Amino acid sequence: MKKETGLKTIILAAGQGTRMKSVMPKVLHRIAGRPLLEHVHGLAAALGSEDITIVYGHQGDKVRQQLNHLKTNWVEQREQLGTGHAVMQVSDALDDEQTVLVLYGDVPLLRKETVQRLLAVPNDNTLGLLTVVLRDPSGYGRIVRNAETQRVERIVEENDATPEEKDLSEVNTGIMALPGLRLKKWLSELDNTNAQGEYYLTDVVALAVEDGCRVDAIEVLDEDEVLGVNDRIQLAHLERVLQQRQARALMAAGVTLADPSRFDVRGEIVLDGQDIEIDINVIVEGTVSLGRNVRIGPNCVLKNCTVGDHVEIMANSVIEDASIGSSSRIGPFARIRPGTELGDHVHVGNFVEIKKSVVNSLSKINHLSYIGDSTVGSRVNIGAGTITCNYDGVNKSRTVIEDDVFVGSDTQLVAPVRLGRNSTIGAGSTITKDTPEGQLSLSRSRQVSVKGWVRPRKKGS
Repeated sequence: MKKETGLKTIILAAGQGTRMKSVMPKVLHRIAGRPLLEHVHGLAAALGSEDITIVYGHQGDKVRQQLNHLKTNWVEQREQLGTGHAVMQVSDALDDEQTVLVLYGDVPLLRKETVQRLLAVPNDNTLGLLTVVLRDPSGYGRIVRNAETQRVERIVEENDATPEEKDLSEVNTGIMALPGLRLKKWLSELDNTNAQGEYYLTDVVALAVEDGCRVDAIEVLDEDEVLGVNDRIQLAHLERVLQQRQARALMAAGVTLADPSRFDVRGEIVLDGQDIEIDINVIVEGTVSLGRNVRIGPNCVLKNCTVGDHVEIMANSVIEDASIGSSSRIGPFARIRPGTELGDHVHVGNFVEIKKSVVNSLSKINHLSYIGDSTVGSRVNIGAGTITCNYDGVNKSRTVIEDDVFVGSDTQLVAPVRLGRNSTIGAGSTITKDTPEGQLSLSRSRQVSVKGWVRPRKKGS
């Protein structure tokens, strides 16, 4: 059985990824909004591995800079001389009593349950290995088994394989679980006498057999789970695989998706209720919490927001770093920007933008308005074309609209300004001073009609 002293995870992430045709390191390319390497690190953390080491190499400074928030040890592989050479960089830090798990920074979809099966294998005399059977095994190391016992004897890389060995369809994924004490010994015995002139980690399998250790192969049935990313075609393929996986999980939890193939989660959805309906082309980023009976229309983007019960978000709306109260209606074509808090039963209509504002219950901003750096009371009605002038080119000031205010259309509220409770603002006004409670305030120039005026005409007409 596995030692109680814990699990050490080594993530190999030093490769250049030339087939990506990119100046960016391969492991920083993203699926579901997160770098490939971050997915792998997240798996290791979910397995309870408190000792995680990332072996980096190509453009390592960029990798470390972008992922410096990860709780990990960083070890540089200055020369890329093979997977065995990469693990050698960590050999001095291996604990004799630990199980060592080897993962790859470009294999992002490996499931926790699969690795747990693998980790159930290792003891002092057993090596665990993930394998998969492929219709086309080209490019992969083949698993060579004993003809009589069917025990794994060794792994042969394609460049070193005989024609008969190339016909084998069971291949190595590279993902292993090994006893720490044995691994140190096997690493010291690796050589690079092969077609690539590299130190192959896969050669430890043959060394384990020579030492009388058992090699247990755990077969993975879903090849996408162990597929590495080598080019942008594979990157796009795994993006859809992961999105389909997330969509199925949401539908199993009771969410209705109009079309699971046109839905993207680039973060996490927290379901605080049932009977949620999501239309096509919705993108979720960060952490999004959805209450009961939420309806989200097509082409919406939700990022780091909380949506209360019975909310309807209509088509083409964007909500970011905001909270939406229960029974509210948003959109279509609304933008709710960071720092916004909407109360219950709030209506925000088409082409309305709200930024860093609090809008209290039963208020309405239905058409073509901008509300920024404001506090809006309850039962307020803001007419079409109203804007808060919150920025003077240097500083931002706040607008306060108290309860039961009615703001007429095409009004400019020049902050800092306060509109008194139950006041009315006449349409077309520019308000620069506080308005008293319960009164009509307006600012308009006198309307003039010019008698005898003739509209200009083009010459010769």
